[in-house]
Amino acid sequence: MTLHLHPILRQSFATIDREIGAHHFSDDQYQVVRRVIHSTADFEFLTLLRFSAEVISTATAALAAGIPIVTDVQMVSMGIQTVVQQTFQNPVITAVEAGQSPLPGQTRTAAGMLHCTQAYPEAVYVVGNAPTALLALCQQLTVAAQSPPLIIGVPVGFIGVLEAKEALATSGLPHIRTEGRKGGSPVAAAIVNALLTLAWQQRTVH
Repeated sequence: MTLHLHPILRQSFATIDREIGAHHFSDDQYQVVRRVIHSTADFEFLTLLRFSAEVISTATAALAAGIPIVTDVQMVSMGIQTVVQQTFQNPVITAVEAGQSPLPGQTRTAAGMLHCTQAYPEAVYVVGNAPTALLALCQQLTVAAQSPPLIIGVPVGFIGVLEAKEALATSGLPHIRTEGRKGGSPVAAAIVNALLTLAWQQRTVH
């Protein structure tokens, strides 16, 4: 099956390319950056997105193998369903709906995410909304026996966001993150969709 990009999406990408011009990203990184800018119409993400070393090749190989994708909230899950179904049909699990009762002082999303690290240790983890989930994830996985192939950490907001992103930045875990307060579910979904598209294109080429 060929993954077709809608003509409007192609035109939008061409517009973004013209406005950005020369850049310092690798070709694969730029695919992710461009998709995020398309989803947000915010060119500031050119300076906010960060990639750990070799993370895209690791992530695309894992996605192509059909590993689960664990998201923090339903909005991220809904935002990736179409591309998931058009490509590798990875299982998509939403942590906030995992049914875990939070401990005192713990959010339901963080509790669900920690449960998912036990149930799906090989998964890609995606946080677009809840900094508490990202912080809990970093604390859990830095001492886990198995590291995930990718954590996407792009929560948006004012409380706990910078601390959670800093924890991810210094965790040593493979990740894609945004600096600062910006991010959100559309950004998280855009990153996943870009990686799935890249993995599918690489599969059909090879």
